[in-house]
This record gives sequence, structure tokens and C-alpha cells, in this order.
Amino acid sequence: MNPVKNLSVIRKIVQLSAFILLVYGSSLGTFYLADKISGALPALSCAYDMNGSDLCALIPFQHQMDHRLGPVINEGGDVLKGLMPTLITLGTFLLFFVVLNKAFCGWICPLGTFQELLHILGQKLGLQRTESVNPSVVEKTRPVKWAILVLLVFGFPLMTGLGYLNHDLGDPFCKICPSRILTTLANGEADQLVVDTANRTTIVLSIAADFLFGLMIALALTVRQPFCRICPMLALHAVFRKIGLLRLVKEASPRCGKCGICAKACPMDIKEIHTEMIKKNVTFEDCTLCGRCVEFCPDKDVLKLNYASFPVFKADPQYFKVRKKAQTLWEKKTLRAFFAKKDKPVTEKV
Repeated sequence: MNPVKNLSVIRKIVQLSAFILLVYGSSLGTFYLADKISGALPALSCAYDMNGSDLCALIPFQHQMDHRLGPVINEGGDVLKGLMPTLITLGTFLLFFVVLNKAFCGWICPLGTFQELLHILGQKLGLQRTESVNPSVVEKTRPVKWAILVLLVFGFPLMTGLGYLNHDLGDPFCKICPSRILTTLANGEADQLVVDTANRTTIVLSIAADFLFGLMIALALTVRQPFCRICPMLALHAVFRKIGLLRLVKEASPRCGKCGICAKACPMDIKEIHTEMIKKNVTFEDCTLCGRCVEFCPDKDVLKLNYASFPVFKADPQYFKVRKKAQTLWEKKTLRAFFAKKDKPVTEKV
């Protein structure tokens, strides 16, 4: 298949370009290029990375709960004044979000890109992959991202600012976020991959961070997007997904009830893409707008990626046939298959 016409190849190019910009951005321009772009990009572009070109929206939210809103409430001051920095951060977030919606997860996020590359590595190593996670496991996992958003991004930092918790819980999500370890390691710094023995809280948080990072790597080799499923950024995106200009749209056909290929192609195991027969906007809360479901839909125009009501990519039977063939050939090319073919004895023709 021509790579120029392969949406997945195009997306990988965008992802790798975004990874280089966000993780090594300061070497491409001035130090703290974040000041030139934004203070709240809706992707996990970590503030702990001193070479990064932007700032994850989650760290200012935590700091504003801890250092602004909490103290203002304690002192009996103007709550609106304490909320103003958070509203400004949210406004900056929404400016970007309206433009690309949840595609930040599927096309921009460095951590999401890293997990996809790990899964490709697992496939090439010939590891036994889990193509679809059990639906019951998916259902039980979905609330976790909301709990992390409410508790670790807003709840604990606010309680810290109010004086109920110690200062080490002022930014708890950042202390366990795999992106903090990933982006610093990518820049040759291993100081985040340690156990902080300052006190019990830091010991627990740093052990949790190291464990989560290792678990993510192990799972990503065989399971698609393991951390994305519990990421609070995905939950934050889900809150505002209906105002984004880019959307996944479905015009259900009678064959949809029997097919289900779209759900199998989805890296987030969103079975509702297959089962939904009435709603047109199927940008579900776990959707990252990667477009794989559209690529692997065999019926013309059933699934579309629309931008402000204009289709930018839509399902096509001819594309599906070529794309499916290309995917089959790609999956057959593994190191195990290569060495098996190399070791196969050559028989002489009589």
C-alpha cells in the first residue's frame, strides 16, 4: 500500500514529529520554548523535561489547587480570585482542544506514541499479543481515569493547599506519571527513576511511579495503549469532547450489527463503535481519534472523521481491502518468522 495513502503511516509521522518537538523542543529553538507556544498543551508533555517545548496542562492544575485556591479558601479570600489562574489554564487548554479535540491523544501525546512503538516492537519480536481486552476488564478500567483526575489532579492538591495533607501531595499525579520518567530518560537523565527516601510519602509515590512505568512497558509489548486507558488527560478530554471540531461520525448500516471489524481495530477496545446504531457522533470518552476504526470499516461512508462537519477521512471498501492486505503482510514480518525462514533447509529441485 502506498504509504502516502495509509492513514496509520501518516499518523506515525505526525506522532514522531510531535515527540521530537515536545521532548527535545528547546534544542530546536530557545530554552523553554513553552513560553512561545502555550502553558497548557492538552498532551502529556512533561514539565520535568528541561529540554521540552511545552507544558502538560495537568501540572498547573495541581499547583494552582495547592498554591492558589487552597490558601485563598483558608484565608477567607475571594474564591474567584483563587480560581482565576485555573480558569486561564483551562482556557488555554480549550483553545488547543477545540482545534483538534481528542486527537491530541492519538496524534500528539509523547507517552501515547511511546506505547504504540512498544507494541510494534512486541509484534516484531513475535510476542503473543492481546488483540482485544476482555470487555468486562475494559468496563472496570474505565472509571480509573476519572478517579485519578478527581483525586490526584484536583482533590489531593486542593486538600494540601487547605492544610489537610503534607506538601508532597501537592502534585501527586506528576510524581507517579510515566511521562515524567519517559521524557527525562529520553534526554539522558535518570534522576526521576529513583526511590525518593525523604519521607514515607515520597517513598510510596516514587515506588509507585517506578512500578507503573515498568508495568506500562511490560504491558505495552502485548496490550495496546495500557496507560492511555487510565490516563487523567483522557478523562479531561472526555469532559469537553463535544465542543471539539474534529469528531468521529457514524452513519450506521444494516451490516454494522454483524460486522464489528471497527471495534477489533480500535486500540482502546471501544465496542460501542460497533454496537451504536442511532447516535451519529461516536466520539466516545475513550476515543483518541486515531482513525483506525475508519480505516478498517468495509462499508462506504459508514464511519468518518469530520472536521467542522466536513469529512476529512471516510470509510471506503477499496481502501479497506488494500489496507487489510497491507496490515496482514506487516504482521507476518516478525523476527521469529525471519529467522525461521533463514534456518529452513533448502531442498534441491530434481
